[in-house]
Amino acid sequence: MNLENSASLVQVVPARPRPQLTIANFVLGLATAALVFPTMLGVAKYSWSTEQGGHGPIVLVTGLWLLWREHKAHPVAKRAGRPSYGVLTVGLYLTIYILARITGILEIEAFAMYGALISGAYLLFGGKLIRSIWFPLVYLAFTLPPPDTVVAAITQPIKILISQTAVSLLHFLGYPVANSGVTIQIGQYQLLVAAACAGLNSIVTLGALCLFYVYLRHRSNPIAFLVVSLAAIPVAMFSNFIRVLALVLITYHFGESAAQGFVHDFAGLLMFAVALFSIFGIDQLASPLYRYAKRPEA
Repeated sequence: MNLENSASLVQVVPARPRPQLTIANFVLGLATAALVFPTMLGVAKYSWSTEQGGHGPIVLVTGLWLLWREHKAHPVAKRAGRPSYGVLTVGLYLTIYILARITGILEIEAFAMYGALISGAYLLFGGKLIRSIWFPLVYLAFTLPPPDTVVAAITQPIKILISQTAVSLLHFLGYPVANSGVTIQIGQYQLLVAAACAGLNSIVTLGALCLFYVYLRHRSNPIAFLVVSLAAIPVAMFSNFIRVLALVLITYHFGESAAQGFVHDFAGLLMFAVALFSIFGIDQLASPLYRYAKRPEA
């Protein structure tokens, strides 16, 4: 056997260079941790511990998993973005972040932190990578608390609408009921329709989970995205209308204490489960529409 020929058959595969921990990478990691950890601790303390932001940890875990999944499934070449644009946006977001942290506005601070992270990723890895993981980045934004002014602007009309509709229905059924704004008076009891009961929590949480669901199932179907996203809002509002109606009736027939505590929380969880399964049902019923939209034109 010719040793020279046999040796030529052996293919030498160069080993992949392992990422090395340089001083620059170490400093970058420390700077990122110093930017992220204080803000996220504040978000966890003041938002995730409330009913309004209780979905945050679920979105964070599923969003990070989705980010890892998309990056592994669709690897792209990492090329640094344009320095002029990247440095400008990072500097702008960091300026807003510092001002918001000084003034104690957590909502603006959190979104400025998130914007700085995305801008920094663009500066280091380029726009092609950011575009390839656009959905996980949008989805992860649901972990951050919305500004109070936005919450008030959205919840107030919903609370008034639900209160008036519930009172009108109960009055039609012969109950001694009236309302003043978001306050419902039935018999000797007075109830306040809070933001939690008005559907904002369900709209945000249901919207996030619906986006996660429809992206995994109908990733390349924009019609499915549109149908499920639009269905989440009325379904959440209707389910919370039923919740408010049930709590008002329980208060009237069994007393105020019966409608609080476990019953109140259980009604919220039950209505959310019904809303979630309703979305799944709507998605199934809309399947012929999805197939029709995908059908090639003659």
